[in-house]
Amino acid sequence: MSGLRICMLTTFYPPYSFGGDGIAVQRLSRALVRRGHQVTVVHDVDAFRALNHGAAPERPELDVDDGVQVVPLRSRLGALSPILVQQFGRPVMHASQLRRILAPGQFDVVNFHNVSLIGGPGLLGMAPDAITLYMAHEHWLVCPTHVLWRFRRELCDKRQCLRCTLSYRRPPQLWRYTGALERAVNQVDSVIAMSEFSREKHREFGLARPMDLLPCFVPDRVDGVSTRSASPHPRPYIFFAGRLEAIKGLDDVIPVFRRLPDVDLLIAGDGEHGARLREIAGGMSNVLFLGRVTPESLPEYFRRAVAALAPSVCFETFGIVLIEAFRQGTPVIARRVGPFPEIVARAEAGALFATPDELEGALRRLIANPAERNRLADNGELAVDKYWAESVVVPAYLDIIRQAAQRRSHPAVQAVLGPVAA
Repeated sequence: MSGLRICMLTTFYPPYSFGGDGIAVQRLSRALVRRGHQVTVVHDVDAFRALNHGAAPERPELDVDDGVQVVPLRSRLGALSPILVQQFGRPVMHASQLRRILAPGQFDVVNFHNVSLIGGPGLLGMAPDAITLYMAHEHWLVCPTHVLWRFRRELCDKRQCLRCTLSYRRPPQLWRYTGALERAVNQVDSVIAMSEFSREKHREFGLARPMDLLPCFVPDRVDGVSTRSASPHPRPYIFFAGRLEAIKGLDDVIPVFRRLPDVDLLIAGDGEHGARLREIAGGMSNVLFLGRVTPESLPEYFRRAVAALAPSVCFETFGIVLIEAFRQGTPVIARRVGPFPEIVARAEAGALFATPDELEGALRRLIANPAERNRLADNGELAVDKYWAESVVVPAYLDIIRQAAQRRSHPAVQAVLGPVAA
């Protein structure tokens, strides 16, 4: 047996995805294929279409994505299918297909990612013969809205889930009050947090079982590849990339640039909050909305920026945009919330802010001091190689599987990965 047979189950997968979690699943899947494993990704097209308010994906849908087998789920009920999952906490329209896919003997490892609209907790027990993992890309295990952003206006410090869910104009999930989620999670061999901060938040909000820790990663640095190319923008700029949502924190960031006329803010991405952000930026020639930027173009935007911004106001589970910037040799200015302080401190490659005045001060220091900017940039690149590179994180992922196989005495997986190191 040359490699593991691995199934990834996720609501979103490129091109039917919105942001970091889909990219993380794709990177992990491709990395495992490069290491000789067979990977199948199952995702839900109806869920993406139900939530996508912008243009349709520009990239073609593929059955094979760099060696990864891709299985898109579609239902004749369209958007109603994920709504049924949200309400009943289990696969409804796709239950039979998922049981066939996950039939005994099909996979050695089944990795659940964001399963909120593809199958909910009812999906977690559908592969009892495989080693099973759950990766917490969001706080869905402890929060019906996934983001611990209470009443759409404040950080959550205690449960008021029913009122909060209704404030999002979503129907309550009654299955969350039955213990079904807790029982389902206890069937999984390893539950994985993306940061120490997120692991602590899961514990604080009631997840009783231990969590392993595994961050997101970026591709390894390719030696000998030239990074000398023309800047994609003619003036010095600060770069933001992400979904245009209120929780991403741009509302109080944009006005700061009224006091910084010599530097531009480039905003890549789209979303339902975009119209409001354009109103805030009304009359400002140094704030530019780029819309969706292709994945191939993003590295150059990061690389040529004075700094990248990570201003989210809610509790992220990791913050992949930070390490994307570090990999391109760009420091980060991040809001002092969630896992961002943890990542910036470990990298020693950026600055933190809590108020618009602190943000302005951090921006002015980096703009005025290129030597300091470059020192932080160098720190970031070194930190990625040490903590967040593919060659570091993927072996750690396989080690989590190895340890689970040892606990389960799973001979097929042990035969491929070998024993746990002493």
